[in-house]
Amino acid sequence: MSDTHDPQASDAETEEQLIELAGRIFEAARGGDAAALEAFLAAGAPVNLANERGDTLLMLAAYHGHAQAVRVLLQHGADPNQVNDRGQTPLAGTVFKGNDEALDALLAGGADPHAGQPSAFATAQMFQKDELLARFAQQ
Repeated sequence: MSDTHDPQASDAETEEQLIELAGRIFEAARGGDAAALEAFLAAGAPVNLANERGDTLLMLAAYHGHAQAVRVLLQHGADPNQVNDRGQTPLAGTVFKGNDEALDALLAGGADPHAGQPSAFATAQMFQKDELLARFAQQ
């Protein structure tokens, strides 16, 4: 018997599996499944994994208001100031969406209210969120 192993077919299969796995990781971030994120990260998933728009796991968790998932990602070293392809940070997304618990988690994790375009500070100005502007001024 000869070995009819096709390395290109194997590469395509591996790529398909990786894409499917990445989709599950992004869904865990979007859905706030902190336990699944913890398991994926412990198994070696990159904490700053980003999708085709540059949205990181942290951006998705923060934008959807999942504070515990935000904390898990930050504990694993996620960059709280990494911008997506539009120049937005996770903190600016939480200001826009109005989730205080996710915002608190990001600030505790080192998020800079002045990073990104528009920044979280500029977003708070735009929506006249004076309590956040006062808080950001202390950062």
